Amino acid sequence: MQKRLDTPVQYLKGIGPKRAQSLSSLGINSVEDLLYYFPRRYEDRTKFLSISQLKEGEFQTIKAKILAVGLRQSWKRQRFNIFEIAVEDATAKIFCVWFNKAYLKNYFKVGQTLILYGKVQRYSGRLQMNSPEFEIIDTQKDTFLSTGRIVPVYSLPERLSQRAFRLIIKSALDNYLSLIKEFLPYDIRSRNKLLNLAQSLINIHFPQDEDLQKEAYRRLSFEEFFIFQIPLALRKIKKRERPGIAHDLGRSLVSKFIDALPFTLTTAQEKALAEIKFDMARPFAMQRLLQGDVGSGKTIVATIAGIIAVQGGFQAAFMVPTEILAKQHYDKIRSQVTSHKSQVNKIKIGLLTSSLEKKQKERVYQEIKEGKIELVIGTHALLEENLQFKNLGLVVIDEQHKFGVGQRALLPRKGANADVLIMTATPIPRTLAITLYGDLDISVINQLPPGRGKTETLLFNQDQKSSAYDIVKEEIRKGNQAYIVYPVIEESYALDIDGAKKMFSQFKKREFKEFRLGLIHGRMKQEEQDKVMLKFKNKDLDILVSTTVLEVGIDVRGATCILIQNAERFGLSQLHQLRGRIGRGSERSFCILISDAPTFQSRQRLEAMVRYSDGFRIAEEDLKIRGPGEFFGRRQHGLSELKIANPLTQMQLLKKAREEAARLLAVDSRLELKQNVLLREKLLQRFPEYEKLILIG
Repeated sequence: MQKRLDTPVQYLKGIGPKRAQSLSSLGINSVEDLLYYFPRRYEDRTKFLSISQLKEGEFQTIKAKILAVGLRQSWKRQRFNIFEIAVEDATAKIFCVWFNKAYLKNYFKVGQTLILYGKVQRYSGRLQMNSPEFEIIDTQKDTFLSTGRIVPVYSLPERLSQRAFRLIIKSALDNYLSLIKEFLPYDIRSRNKLLNLAQSLINIHFPQDEDLQKEAYRRLSFEEFFIFQIPLALRKIKKRERPGIAHDLGRSLVSKFIDALPFTLTTAQEKALAEIKFDMARPFAMQRLLQGDVGSGKTIVATIAGIIAVQGGFQAAFMVPTEILAKQHYDKIRSQVTSHKSQVNKIKIGLLTSSLEKKQKERVYQEIKEGKIELVIGTHALLEENLQFKNLGLVVIDEQHKFGVGQRALLPRKGANADVLIMTATPIPRTLAITLYGDLDISVINQLPPGRGKTETLLFNQDQKSSAYDIVKEEIRKGNQAYIVYPVIEESYALDIDGAKKMFSQFKKREFKEFRLGLIHGRMKQEEQDKVMLKFKNKDLDILVSTTVLEVGIDVRGATCILIQNAERFGLSQLHQLRGRIGRGSERSFCILISDAPTFQSRQRLEAMVRYSDGFRIAEEDLKIRGPGEFFGRRQHGLSELKIANPLTQMQLLKKAREEAARLLAVDSRLELKQNVLLREKLLQRFPEYEKLILIG
């Protein structure tokens, strides 16, 4: 077989179909994927700390021999087992503990040599590592790649060992590295003092020394930033080429609407609105991202933008991801507009969702086409091909990460280069926003309206559930309401977690039998969900047991408590979104997290939730914990994961890459010059949607 970088990994020595399936779950399908699957950390195995030198509270690596192994059941919790080993070196011994990992008893034998990495703590007077990473060392076979050098450590499925994976990577480098083509133009590499690609791939996987590893990391990070910036820079160029609508700001409808509001806009809202007005008045199409924490008042800013469009004879369309949210926005905006005693109350507002009856939908379609509906709020139904606008001037897309790149582009095309305002309540650190949305201008609302009650976040372990339930009962007895959120609908024996349905039944009979309970989850029909939600909103229910369908935008001012079960199963931004469901009124609120947090990463997430309430700080912590690739994965933003580059720690390198991308495109916007042909090929290969994305701008 001819050697090619797109060769499926199953044909490599030591892999085969079964292991290939396991690698596919990591996004590794070809030889090139394998070469670009980078280590997450390194261990300097030229020297180890002795056990007697270990410092409590720090993550450290040791080499030790197994003294004893044991498996026992927890006497506190059903279906919960504890696997334990004792290890020693020449200086001392330490215990290592894993929870619900009974299969490990088949791996470990007394006398084996291990390398262990974990946080050193003291429990009941003895040194211990909880759930450490481990590697079994075979002294006969492991002198080559796993000891006596700087050793790479990868994120792998449990059944694939680090040792086996290192051998696979080494084999791929030995046999396929000669096929790797350097695609970064020489002048860019020279100006930025970057290693060539082949040297970078060798030293990112098996560094000759620490300096070369850093150089390889810098080169590959620059490459990711640079490739990422080119489509964004092209969109920005293209956007400036197309004429847009210069909206008339001189009319009085907007000022009348703002003057009659029962509250004053915050300084941050006014600043964001000024930026939006500036864009809308220019003869280019606005492309702006409006970021704001949960409850910061983005919708009112977007509504004012909608009225700017309407007062000049244009239509505005708001697209949101769910019917509940569409109805909520519709009710809120309609009440704000129709309560006016001025011309504002003559603005015709419509709602368009998939669940509308046929005749009703046809009437809405017709009124949009004729321009009778001036401001429409809807779901994906707004993207229907046969929906036509008379004169669409502004598109507002809420919670944009719920829509694909192509979907986001469809609605603006229903107008003559309409302005676009994208809103998100999932704050993205500005550094990451610049990376991901380099083609958008960014406005930030980083203030909450005054008069909001404080939300306190509390962390309980599973054994303290009854104390957590007591807080919920106390809040309801005060006349407030509560959410109880589960990560799954049905209970999972494999994960040892309860489901929303089972616990809803149990709560009705036991813990919360004196209260009125409702259940909502993703398998229910939309109208059933809406019915339950309406009952909760109207205070006909005290407790709403739910899965994550609550995550986006629901506003119930009487809810002052949210209890999140198995909180370790949720991402940090997701937990923050759920916390945003409470604290909407002036009363103090409680977000209660219940978790035994089995891994270090999950403990970090939950501790960040307790420590911080600001969404932007939460997002930064999430980015630090998970890294940008996972924080904003391929499915969410439609471009590329950052596998190695980190905007938080490499801001200067990101700026350099942006400058170089702009410099290159100013000379050769189509990448047709001889020195740029390989770069163009790489872009098309890495982003198959590359040319389509240029058009979307």
